[in-house]
Amino acid sequence: MQYYPALVIEALRTVVHPEKGKDIVSLGMVEDDIRINGNRVSFSLLFDRPNDPMVGTLKQKAAEAIKRHLGPEVEIEGNIFVKIKQRPKAEDVPVLPGVKNIIAVASGKGGVGKSTVAANLAIALSQAGKKVGLLDADIFGPSVPLMFGVEDARPVLSDKSTETRQLIEPISQYGVKMLSIGFFVEPGQAVVWRGAMATNAIRQLVTEGAWGDLDYLLIDMPPGTSDIHISLVGLVKLTGAIVVSTPQKVALADARKGVDMFMNEKVNVPVLGIVENMAWFTPAELPNNKYYIFGKDGAKQLAEELNVPLLGQIPIVQSIREAGDTGRPAALESDTPQGQAFAALAQKLIDYREICQ
Repeated sequence: MQYYPALVIEALRTVVHPEKGKDIVSLGMVEDDIRINGNRVSFSLLFDRPNDPMVGTLKQKAAEAIKRHLGPEVEIEGNIFVKIKQRPKAEDVPVLPGVKNIIAVASGKGGVGKSTVAANLAIALSQAGKKVGLLDADIFGPSVPLMFGVEDARPVLSDKSTETRQLIEPISQYGVKMLSIGFFVEPGQAVVWRGAMATNAIRQLVTEGAWGDLDYLLIDMPPGTSDIHISLVGLVKLTGAIVVSTPQKVALADARKGVDMFMNEKVNVPVLGIVENMAWFTPAELPNNKYYIFGKDGAKQLAEELNVPLLGQIPIVQSIREAGDTGRPAALESDTPQGQAFAALAQKLIDYREICQ
């Protein structure tokens, strides 16, 4: 009898996977390597993993189907091989495909107002008409829930979840989608985790967040340089990084290290610019006065030295601190000097990205 690959395929269409309820051809389990040599017929079955409990059962069912449809003289025993489906490489699977720009907001040290800048920049971008997300990656000191006045919020499963993948719906406030470890622990509860646990938590917030389509996803990084920074660089393709510093020398020394980390050839993330926070103090009763209590133009000079843009200088104003503490960031008041400073910062970032694209 003359055998043909089409006859083999037709026979295998009668083999139904016991768990999935579909035939193995429709499931894509028959490799395109059917070989016929006289009475000898051989082919391969594809499985997701080598220890699949259905391997033996499906091989036996496939052999019986071949015998039944092609005749008892066909040589099939020992000629059905098992192959494991190749998984796509991690770099081939896009993370956050709906996000146009992923920007890290970082600082060389704590206490320079990095989270304040990240929160207000997110709001300013939203007010400029952009779709914005904010990921609080500062695992050990999450402040985004407090700054947005949503400390009691608890994320729920997204309606975009599937049987194989559960997604978390970000909390939305002031036009910004947010996820933070602060939403999953009680206020005041310390997060006491080793480095691997912290990086795994960040990975979940990134990959399991139902971020949807965004123009900008800002990542409020932990201060300094750590495993989390390296993990995020390996997990997502960062558009660039913004480094926040205050003007005094001790902060600038650490800011220099932060810039160097991103520009290091092993990390190779573009530094979009430096933001000088607490650039000067302006009292409410003397709005035109500037007092350089932390030094003058320190971050501006560092930006010039490192040949990176100075994206903005943000004054230290009592209302910025108060706004963050009460859950209404200063950028919401666009007619105030501090609101205008964050709006200008957002517009600089937008202009820069549009030039680059």
